[in-house]
Amino acid sequence: MKYKKSSLFILFLCSLLIITGCGKEVDLQALSYKNDFKYASEEQKNKVSMITAGDALIHSSVYQDAYVSGDTYDFTKMLPSIKDLISGYDLKYYNQETIIGGKNLGVSTYPCFNSPDEIADAMLDAGFNMVSLSNNHTLDRGERAILYSTEQYWPTKEVMVAGSYNSFENRNRIQVREMNGIKYTLLSYTTNTNGIPTPSGKDYLVNRYDSEQVRKDIEAVRPYTDVIMVAMHWGEEYTATPVNSQKQIAQYLADLGVNVVIGTHPHVIEPIEYIGDTLVIYSLGNFISAQIGIDRLVGAMVSYDIVKNEDNSIKIENVKAHLIYTYYNNFKNYYVYPFTELNTNILPNYVALYEKYSNIIKMYDNTIEVVPLT
Repeated sequence: MKYKKSSLFILFLCSLLIITGCGKEVDLQALSYKNDFKYASEEQKNKVSMITAGDALIHSSVYQDAYVSGDTYDFTKMLPSIKDLISGYDLKYYNQETIIGGKNLGVSTYPCFNSPDEIADAMLDAGFNMVSLSNNHTLDRGERAILYSTEQYWPTKEVMVAGSYNSFENRNRIQVREMNGIKYTLLSYTTNTNGIPTPSGKDYLVNRYDSEQVRKDIEAVRPYTDVIMVAMHWGEEYTATPVNSQKQIAQYLADLGVNVVIGTHPHVIEPIEYIGDTLVIYSLGNFISAQIGIDRLVGAMVSYDIVKNEDNSIKIENVKAHLIYTYYNNFKNYYVYPFTELNTNILPNYVALYEKYSNIIKMYDNTIEVVPLT
């Protein structure tokens, strides 16, 4: 998230919070494998459905709206419609933009976030089972928050996470899961951390994008998997058109044989395109936030099928963009709506906005389907 403050000022504020408490090659022998066997018929074999969501960006008004008592929160009331929307998909991804760093540090908002465990609990309750952890806010509350996230929170959940770790050993462990006869993995990188440096010798805390390391990671995992998905936290905030660095990275990943690139960070929707056989989602926009401005309150959830052909090649097909809208009133009553549930009482100009964001999504490829309003 970006306001008109320098990275140095952000670094200073985050350092205060940390102080007060408020690239190594992949080890090819370290393989974490799990078979999530699912298919009940031959038609389901060699096909996996997936849906992706953008940034869970938990400002103070969002967690205050979820506050129950003591130090407990309930975000589930914000997500029933999303839970229904994603229920039929096998894999369900989102970016946890604000770290789950433990309440002992104190929950906090912009510019140095620390979110209650309950937001991730609610996302998992809604059905999400793949999470990216590398972004420009990963280092907001320092190493202590990352260690809580990677040692005490996420390992207790049935979910694939990528991008932030507690050791080189875990960073270099190849994660592969299998469903319906398809092996898949998720890698995750960020191009910036708001000027906050990684502690010396601890590059495993957050995966910073480095083209050579990315190449090594992909080459290491390739023998063990059918599908490689890369979460990229990149680009320029509040820009609806990908910048040159995104285009260059997307081409590089496509050349390395990545199947899907899932983009976040701009906080607004950007286009979708294929580069060869690689599906590139440049930016999903926000999933939930308290940002101001319609562009930052409308996001996309993108679904697709991963199909394994008889020759073991992979095809990404049936791509659909589902527009969503974060509603709030006076920074209260947060609720995430699919556009298919909107009316003029909730969002007066939603039909015109549907056309606007559909055009952005289809800017590079007009064959991409945006789920119609009715």
